[in-house]
Formats: sequence, structure tokens, C-alpha cells
Amino acid sequence: MNILILGSGGREHTLAWKIKQSPKCEKIFVAPGNGGTGKIAQNLDLDLKDFDVVSESIKVNKIDLLVIGPEEPLVNGIVDFLTKDKALSDLKIIGPKSKGAMLEGSKEFSKDFMNRHKIPTAKAKVITVDNLEEGDRFLDRMNPPFVLKADGLAGGKGVIITEELQEAKKALRDLLVNKKFGKASERVLIEEFLKGIEVSFFVLTDGKDYRILPEAKDYKRIFDNDKGPNTGGMGAVSPVVFADRSFKERVSQKIIKPTIQGLKDEKIDYCGFLFFGLINVGGEPYVIEYNARMGDPETQVVLPRIKSDFLELLVATADGNLVDTDIEYERFSAATVVLVSRGYPEFYEKGHEISIGDPKMVLTFHAGTTIKEGKLVTNGGRVLALTGLGKNLAESIGKCYSCVDEVNWEGKKFRSDIGFDLTNLGQ
Repeated sequence: MNILILGSGGREHTLAWKIKQSPKCEKIFVAPGNGGTGKIAQNLDLDLKDFDVVSESIKVNKIDLLVIGPEEPLVNGIVDFLTKDKALSDLKIIGPKSKGAMLEGSKEFSKDFMNRHKIPTAKAKVITVDNLEEGDRFLDRMNPPFVLKADGLAGGKGVIITEELQEAKKALRDLLVNKKFGKASERVLIEEFLKGIEVSFFVLTDGKDYRILPEAKDYKRIFDNDKGPNTGGMGAVSPVVFADRSFKERVSQKIIKPTIQGLKDEKIDYCGFLFFGLINVGGEPYVIEYNARMGDPETQVVLPRIKSDFLELLVATADGNLVDTDIEYERFSAATVVLVSRGYPEFYEKGHEISIGDPKMVLTFHAGTTIKEGKLVTNGGRVLALTGLGKNLAESIGKCYSCVDEVNWEGKKFRSDIGFDLTNLGQ
């Protein structure tokens, strides 16, 4: 089979790495890809906003399976566009149509969906620039911390949490009046704070059936001890020690099953990955957010733990035959540490040359890298992820940190405590 993966991050590099292991994989393309994907696949310089160009490339390269990595083209309707083209009637696609992608594309849409289907989630109120004073009064009635979420896509950075009431009111105006995240923050959810520990669950679904992938925990804040602003993700681990059999059963019964059933009931055509951002509150799972694709950097710890032929799972999903498949997990643990550019998640420089030594103990997944004048250089905020595999989390994490000095560029930064909260490391 010929496979095309859309995207340019660590998630897409990991997808390409995993899919290529299948004997059914013939040619693999990544668009636009990065400096790492170009070593294991053919990069295609495509503008993912130009659906006509993507469609033409699919035809020219005789693509059998399309895997859409990032959320933006999904929300913008790339699947709807491609499925209307009769010349692509045989194309298998992993990714929901735009209506299903709205579970991620609009926090208000997803919150209403959860409430309709009685899926546990925090209480929230939607505020716009027209009812700012109502937002202030709502905040006055709440107990800190205060949670504000941009309604639309903000690259994983659209959540503000603060203990201070006046800071929350200022942030609300920054989002709505100053349009901190542009169109994404034209509407803002003020949400009840849920105290607990976060965990991410993932499923592959063909719209009828689903298979649960290994769970993960990611680390969003830029600095150690969960300090500083949110990022797209600074690291992740899998499995998650508190997600035992009992907790997983509650997640399945209270969240995953009613979500899939809700999609069926509302006749939302959904085929692909569904990401459940959860919080464990005293043993009970609540949904923080949905994503309509795999997470990044969670993909870098989830996919290595799938023992089954991943391409076969994707094909079964696209064909609507998941009911006939099983999924096997590897027994080992996985951890990933993300190396970022100085200044991230705010302003950061690009174009610094990257030197990679011999980090044999880890898998190296590229994100913000490119080849310029024959050299590997930085091309984004999150540059590389080092994934360690071990018999337990402590061993996996240890491998990551033993190799961070093997990769260097001017201004390299990383968190030094990924996974420590789930182990006895650093104590």
C-alpha cells in the first residue's frame, strides 16, 4: 500500500515510523514532513490549506491510505472535500469529517455534546465580548482556581488557569477584547476547576466499533513542577500507574461508550482517532477536552507500545471492520522528553544547526526540524522528542535523560522532571 501522512510534527514522524514497520507498507509519504521524516519517507512540499493540491498529490502518488495528523485540516473539512471527489472513491481515510472534528474545533460544541449525553465534565459558561460583565459576575461566584478556555483551536495553548480573580478578569479581556488567539478566542468558556490528576485515553473508531490504545500522561507547562504557560506538550509517559483496571472500566463505561453512542445517535460520521483528555477526581474520570486526532507528544509513547500491525488496524478502521480486529500492547513502558527552542512557547528563533550524537538508548522523533543547505536546523518551538523504552517508567525516563546531551543546538531547553510525579525519581 501507498500511504500519505499529513503533518510536520513529532506525531507524524512517529506515525510514519510505526506504519513503515508493516509488511503491507510499500511507499510512505509525509506532507510537508520535517528533517526526520525525510529519512524514512518521501516528504511532499504541500500546503495543507490547499485541498486541491492535496487531492492532486493523492492521485499522482496513487495513495491508498491517507492519515491526517493535525487538527486544523480536519476542522476545515478536508475529509468532506476529498470524499466528494468521485476519482478518490477508493481512498481510505483516517480522520473525521468536519462535524466530528468540531469535538475539538469548538469547546462550546464539545461541552454541549457531553451535557446532552450525560458524559462527566466540568460545569462551564460561554462568554463573548457582548456579555463580558456577565463573565465577571460568573467569576465572582466561583472559587479559585479560575479556568478560561478559548473556544477554538489554539495549538494546545488556549487554556489559562489562575488563582487570582482580577488576573482571571484581565485574562478574559485579553482573550475576547485583545483577541489573544484571534478567531479562536472570540468565544471563551469559563470552566469549573476540577482538582485531580490528568490522563489521556485514545481510541481508533470506525464509527461503529472502537479499539482502545495505550493511555498516556502528558506535561503541558513549560517549566519543571508544572510552572509557567501551557505549551503543546513537553513530554509524556505510558502506561499511567493510577489508570488501573477499575479506573479504565469507569472510563470505558462512563465516557468512551456514551461518546461513541452519542456520535451514532447524532448521525455524526466519525472515522479515525478520538482523544479523551481526562482528569481523575478521586477515582472518577471527567472529560477536560476531546481531540479529533492523536496527541503530540503522547503519540511518541503510545505507538511504540502497540504490538499489533498498526497499518492493519488503520485499514480495518477505514474499511469499517474494526469489529474483526484485536489489539495487543507491548509490556514495556515508554517515556518521551521534548527538546524545545529557547523562548518557546512565546517568541523563539529558527535556523540553528542541530548536532545529534549517538543516542542509541532512545528513539529520536523530529518535530520542528528541516534541512537547509544540507544541514539539519531548528524550524519550530518543539524541535525533537527523545523516547525511551524500559521495563518500567523509571528505566524509560532514565534513558531519555541520559541522552539529552547527545542532541544540541543554540538555545536548547527541556523539562527535567517528566514522569517524576509517577515514580520515586527526584525524591
